[in-house]
Amino acid sequence: MQFTSSIKKSLWSGTVAVLLMAVIAGCSGQNNTPASGETAQPSASQTADAGNSTSEPAAGGTFVYGRPAAVTSFDLHNQITSNNAFAIDKVFESLVAFNSEGEIVDWLAASHTISEDGLTYTFVLRDGLKFSDGNAVTAKDAVFSLERHLKVGGPLAIAAKVDSVTAQDDKTLVIKLQEPYTPFISELSNFSNGIIPADFGGVTEEEFFKKPIGTGPFAIEAWDPAGDVTFVKNTSYWQEGKPAIDKLVYKLIQDDSQAINQLKAGEVNAIEALALQNAEELKNGADTAVVTNGSWVTEQLFFNTLDEHFKDVHVRRALALALDREGLTKALTFGYAKAATSLLPTTIPYNANDTIKALGYDVEAAKAELAKSAFPNGFSTKLLVASGNSTRAQEAQIIQAAGQAIGIKIEIESIELASFRERFFAYDFSAMLNSGQADSPEANSILAFQTDPEGFSKSYWTHYTNDEVTKLLYEGQKTADGDARAEIYTKLLQTLADEVPYIPLYYPDILIGARSSVEGLTVLPNGSVRFEDVRIGQ
Repeated sequence: MQFTSSIKKSLWSGTVAVLLMAVIAGCSGQNNTPASGETAQPSASQTADAGNSTSEPAAGGTFVYGRPAAVTSFDLHNQITSNNAFAIDKVFESLVAFNSEGEIVDWLAASHTISEDGLTYTFVLRDGLKFSDGNAVTAKDAVFSLERHLKVGGPLAIAAKVDSVTAQDDKTLVIKLQEPYTPFISELSNFSNGIIPADFGGVTEEEFFKKPIGTGPFAIEAWDPAGDVTFVKNTSYWQEGKPAIDKLVYKLIQDDSQAINQLKAGEVNAIEALALQNAEELKNGADTAVVTNGSWVTEQLFFNTLDEHFKDVHVRRALALALDREGLTKALTFGYAKAATSLLPTTIPYNANDTIKALGYDVEAAKAELAKSAFPNGFSTKLLVASGNSTRAQEAQIIQAAGQAIGIKIEIESIELASFRERFFAYDFSAMLNSGQADSPEANSILAFQTDPEGFSKSYWTHYTNDEVTKLLYEGQKTADGDARAEIYTKLLQTLADEVPYIPLYYPDILIGARSSVEGLTVLPNGSVRFEDVRIGQ
């Protein structure tokens, strides 16, 4: 995960994920065939067991999407949270992207090749690419975009050691690395590597990001940083006939109950990050549906290893043994999640869920483990939780009971989201509930964010430090995809399972609530949605 990554992660407000993200996925040194755009996932009306639409969805119209947080910035190189990321990716697009199955596909590039030594990446742009203002896209624009990203860095900085970025001609971009970096092609699929006009299209940087120009399916018509965003169809979009809708509105609805009520009333066409406990209600509704996809998210209990109690590995192991992850998952996720064993979700390559040995539920073993610690008679501590999320509140209560069973008294400290972020960013917590999120199907995208003590987040603000784990992390970044890389990550993940600087709880599905008359929503594993193929029935 580059903020995840270098990482990728997610914070959830209420039932909503405010994602911290990062990217990466491997690729061979072969020529990749062009992708002419992605086939949409089955629509809400096709996948959610909802009532049939009374009319055939048609092109045109305005699609209203309810979201819990406003878009505060379109500066792709300085943002990471989902409220901004999932708006940025409607305006800007990258050379390569990932589809709903988590596969890396060529996007603005018609093709790309990687040299045998893994040092040279060559991209050939599609014919006829234009920005939404009608100006042609050239390789010089790509050079400007990537060089700005390298200069700015930001929360999703390019982790590869880039030697040069050059335009061989108007359509050909060449990137040279100083050393192999297997996750690079996946990292390029991140929203933060979108292409913007060279020199910001002739305006100042500040002016540009107030009303940016990109190659994406939509352009900005109106934007209130404390409210809604209205996007309009990009008439110069490279995918012929898309998007099908004329306008897309991101409507700010901060209360989950209000969002559901507005969906039922038809005031919005879909809502983001549907709470697990509300899924069945909408799935069985006469006019509503649920669109799902597997996610790159791992719900976790994090320990601050600077804390006097949780720096003790025996304490962490004791709580892991005392916690019934299967039972917690079954009780709280309504069939929309899988209990976790590995840090990596099963949707991410090299996840090792079937091979590593996680600490299973065993209260007696937990008591014995605690007896090995510096606190054999137990202790008192606090668990930090962001308020407004009923699932997290219930998780906290289950963890509290698990601790009590072995002599650890846990006080649940529930605070509003902004304060929650400030606290854990400052390492001002003993334990907390949060989730980690990858931006693409690459093990490094999560591992780099959660295991690098010198990285952006200092091992996701746990400050977990293990020199062997750090060594394996870097080896995995330089090793080509295959058995050797799998072995590296299995060793790394087994160490995490043994030392538990965080306890992976479960892998939740992504849930989008929608009107049953909606067709063509494509839900991506990172939680974003593609609207290019959306059509609206009555």
